[in-house]
Amino acid sequence: MAKRAAPEVNAGSMADIAFLLLIFFLVTTTIETDSGLNRKLPPMEDQVDPPIIRQKNIFTVLVSKNDQLLVEEELADIADLRSLAIAFLDNGGGVGDEACDYCQGERDETSSDNPDKAIISLKNDRETSYKVYIAVQNELVAAYNDLRNREFERLYPSLGINFVQAQKQYDDPRTPVEVAEELKPKLDQVKAMFPQKLSEAESAKLN
Repeated sequence: MAKRAAPEVNAGSMADIAFLLLIFFLVTTTIETDSGLNRKLPPMEDQVDPPIIRQKNIFTVLVSKNDQLLVEEELADIADLRSLAIAFLDNGGGVGDEACDYCQGERDETSSDNPDKAIISLKNDRETSYKVYIAVQNELVAAYNDLRNREFERLYPSLGINFVQAQKQYDDPRTPVEVAEELKPKLDQVKAMFPQKLSEAESAKLN
């Protein structure tokens, strides 16, 4: 009896299928990229004399080589940094042209006049750990975001979202153009109410 030959599997289309799958995953996959710390440098200006800044409008934060936090020359915990920064930014201690009608702080005359003049000055020791450095940055940025969230929800309650959510929606390339155009002036208004003025000095050896 003649031996029957085994049937062959037609693998000619396997390469086409693999190629189509590769194209599918390349088109549909979203690759997340690290954007780093969001800092906007001030524009270059021809200024002979620097502007005069009152000391009460500067909120100093120092991080030592031992990861100890000094806020306004007093020891503080990172867990309290956000609330301390919010109290400074939202103080509204100015009078007359420097008054802040939307601030909800204590209006202490020895603290910041208004959010536009309030500056947070951050300085780290060269030996500060990266973990603490990032944690401090996150808390300071979160202080701005908390205040912006409050004002965004107060001004635009019908949207049902806060500032951070609106900014994320605006930055999303999948957001329709008309929605992004509607969000932009609202975001700009709230940013102007609490501008992020975070000054980071060059790292140095701190005693």
